[in-house]
Amino acid sequence: MKHIILTFLISLSFCSSFLSAAQAQTIIRDTELETMVNTWAEPLIIAANLSPQSVKIIFVQDSGINAFVAGGSNIFIYTGLIEKADTPEELLGVIAHELGHISGGHLIRTHDALKNASYEAMLGTILGIGAAVITGNGEAASAIVGATHSTVQRHFLSYSRIHESSADQAALSFLETAQIDPEGLITFFGKLEDQDLLPQTQQLEYVRTHPLTRNRIDAIRTRAESSSLFQNGNAPSRTNAFNRLKAKLIGYTNPQHVEWTYDENDPSIETLYAQAISDYRLNKKEEALKKTDQLLQREPKNPYFLELKAQMLVDFGDIDKALPFYKKSLLYAPPSGLIRTAYAHALIESTQNNPDILNKAITQLNEAYTFEPKSLRIQRLLGTAYGRLENHGKANLHLAEEALLKGNHEYAEQRVQMSLQHIKNASTDWYRAQDILNTIKQSKKTD
Repeated sequence: MKHIILTFLISLSFCSSFLSAAQAQTIIRDTELETMVNTWAEPLIIAANLSPQSVKIIFVQDSGINAFVAGGSNIFIYTGLIEKADTPEELLGVIAHELGHISGGHLIRTHDALKNASYEAMLGTILGIGAAVITGNGEAASAIVGATHSTVQRHFLSYSRIHESSADQAALSFLETAQIDPEGLITFFGKLEDQDLLPQTQQLEYVRTHPLTRNRIDAIRTRAESSSLFQNGNAPSRTNAFNRLKAKLIGYTNPQHVEWTYDENDPSIETLYAQAISDYRLNKKEEALKKTDQLLQREPKNPYFLELKAQMLVDFGDIDKALPFYKKSLLYAPPSGLIRTAYAHALIESTQNNPDILNKAITQLNEAYTFEPKSLRIQRLLGTAYGRLENHGKANLHLAEEALLKGNHEYAEQRVQMSLQHIKNASTDWYRAQDILNTIKQSKKTD
C-alpha cells in the first residue's frame, strides 16, 4: 500500500499542507478510502440524478479544510476535512453539498485540455500551485502555472452566496432521498460557524470558497430538523469503517501524532491500524511487521491489511516475500486498479528481464488500466516492462501516453515519433499513435 499515490497509489511522498504557492499538494490514491467513500456517496449521486460513473471523488493530501468541484464532475476533498469530521455523515453532508453545485450547474469553466489530463495535472492547473505528479519511483514533478492560489480561489473556486444556499437545499434533498441523517451537515458547518467573524485572510479555505453565514446555518438547521431522518443515528458499520479510514490517514500523513491521538492500551482495530502504519512510515521495521501480523490474525482476509503487509515488505527490500500477499489481497479486494498496479510494480522489480514475469506484470497492468485510464503510473510501468522486453515501439508509446497525461505535449510527440519507427502501419498501436498526435495537434490550435 505504499501508493497512498501509490495505492495510498504509490509512493507516499506526502507533503505538508501548503502555506504558499511554492508548496506542493499530492493526490492520494487508496483503494480502501476510495471504495468506502464512493460506496457511501453512491446513493447521494443517484439522488442528484447523476451517474456514479460520471462523478469522481478525488482526495488531496492537505491538512487544511476544503472541498470543491472542478474540471467537470470532479469533487476534490482535502484529507484535513476528513480528519476534522467526527462522523461519516459529516463527510457525506459535504459531498452532498458539492453535488448540489454540480447538479445546479455551478461548475468551474476550465480548459478543454483538462479532459485529457491526469488528476495531478488537473489539480496543479486549477489551483495554480505545484501539484505533486508522482511517478512509479515516487519522484515528483511540479505542474506550475502563473496565478497565485488566492487569485485562483477568488476567480475560480469561490461560489456566490446564492449558489451556496442553493447547494445547501439540494444537499438536504439528496440526503433525504438517500436516507442519510442530515444532522452531519449541520454539525460540520457548526464547526465553521465562527469563521464568519474572522477577516477573510484568516478564514479557512472552505469558508473563503464557500461563504458561510449564520443565516445559512439557521436555514439548514430549520429544514434538517424537520426531517424524519434527523438524529436517526449513524450506521454502525459506516462509523467503524470511517474510524479505520481516519486512523489510516493519520498514520500515513502524521505518523508522529499517532501516539498522541491513540491510546496505546486501546485494543481496537483502528488503533492497531494507525500504529502499524505509523511504525512503517517511521521505518520501524520489526514493530510495523509485528503489528500488521496482529491485524491479519484478527482479519486474515482483509485485503487492505494484506496490501499493507505487501507494501511494507517491498519497501523493506523483501519483494519476493511481498508477491503472495499482493496476490492474496486481489482475491478479496473489490475491483480496482490500484492494488493490481502495485502488484505489477513488485513483479517488475522482482526481475530485470524475465519475459514470463514481465508479461505477467503487463497483464496485470492492462487489467488495471480498465479501472485507471488516467494513471501516470500504469503508463510508466508499461513503458518500463516493454522496454525490458526490448519492445521499443510499445515502450515509447506508453511513455508518450504518460507525457500526454502530464500535459507535456512536446515530449509526448517525441516519444510517439520514436514508437512509429518500430510499429506496423495500420496496427492497433499505430492508430493509437495517430490519436495522440491528433490530440496534440488540436491542443496547439486552442492554446
